[in-house]
Amino acid sequence: MNKEFIDKIINKTVTRIIAVVLVMAMMLAMVGCGTKVVLTTGFGKDDIFIIGDTRCTMPEMMVYLIDIQNQYEKVYGTGIWDAELDGVTMEENVKDTVLARMAQVKTMYLLAVSKGVVLSDEDIEKVEGAADDYISGLTEAQIEYMGVTRELLVTMYTEYAMADRVYEAVIEGINPEISDDEARTVVVQHIFMATGVYDGAGNFVMYSQEQKAEIYNKAMEIKQQAEEGEDFEALAAEYSDEDSLILSFGRGVMDRAIEIEVFNLATGQISSIVETETGLHIFKCISTLDRAETEANKAVLVEERRQIAFKDEYDAFVAGLVKNLNNELWDGVSLNYDIDINSPFFELYDARFEIY
Repeated sequence: MNKEFIDKIINKTVTRIIAVVLVMAMMLAMVGCGTKVVLTTGFGKDDIFIIGDTRCTMPEMMVYLIDIQNQYEKVYGTGIWDAELDGVTMEENVKDTVLARMAQVKTMYLLAVSKGVVLSDEDIEKVEGAADDYISGLTEAQIEYMGVTRELLVTMYTEYAMADRVYEAVIEGINPEISDDEARTVVVQHIFMATGVYDGAGNFVMYSQEQKAEIYNKAMEIKQQAEEGEDFEALAAEYSDEDSLILSFGRGVMDRAIEIEVFNLATGQISSIVETETGLHIFKCISTLDRAETEANKAVLVEERRQIAFKDEYDAFVAGLVKNLNNELWDGVSLNYDIDINSPFFELYDARFEIY
């Protein structure tokens, strides 16, 4: 779970959850929205940015840039660099992504230090192994081009591993009690009658008032038939505009009007007609509490509370840091399309730490 807070955006090593919010907060702070931003002063010749008392150098940024560039090309091909989105080139998009990701890792590393996180001897061995794996995949010319050393790679993997550990350190001891009712998942049968259609552009076009009145009257007839004992499944097969008969969901998932109605039904009870933006709904309650799904939902809610607690602490920590971006150096950074470097920084970390 802690890996979610480090990887968010690209291919195999990415796409986990809260990182986007944290990344955007970090980027905004770095480019001038934070309360403690210093302009381009105090940099070494290779410093891309400074956060707190740690720095990101050009060789570190090269490692991340090349890795992410390779991931994009593996998925989309080299032609991806000819594409633009809202006037922004894919190269600019990748640069922004990598800057945000590197800034986040550095910040989480500092947070880990502040929380007293340390790596075990086994972790240190894995970090050093990953560094060896990475540099052994480079030629002498590539090492010179990137400016990397084994020592630098050990430092990078150490910071990444500590950032990977900090989530657990922050949420340790946070075990909120979630009641059955809060996590309750219900099971219902469902009849849906649309009161409009989607046009070719994906816009929902409402039927006329006369058509809607006819549909409502028909829904009233169906509801009465169900209450009189007619088979609900047979009614759904004949009249519902959706193929799915059974729905199982917890609070906060469906339209609020549906949730209020359904969560007050007793087992076997037929609902009122519930109107939403797209149609009319009739429900029959099959189970007021799906025990297995409710327990699973409790685990989800606990994790959500922990994520909120982590974000609160992370945001407070970020607010107290000085952030300094070397705009002149960063603006001159570009992707290299002529050199073939395939040593995968993140995959090697995942392999050593057995993250799949």
